Amino acid sequence: MPRGVAKRDLPTKTCPVCQRPFAWRKRWERNWEKVIYCSDRCRRAGK
Repeated sequence: MPRGVAKRDLPTKTCPVCQRPFAWRKRWERNWEKVIYCSDRCRRAGK
């Protein structure tokens, strides 16, 4: 029996820099509302 949630069922956002969708990660659990960029590279390029 698989545990957890399927990746297709996780919430997603679109990165404003690269315009790609990215999915929720366990690391972002506490501050998902504040996550804007999909990666450090996009965060640096966005400023």
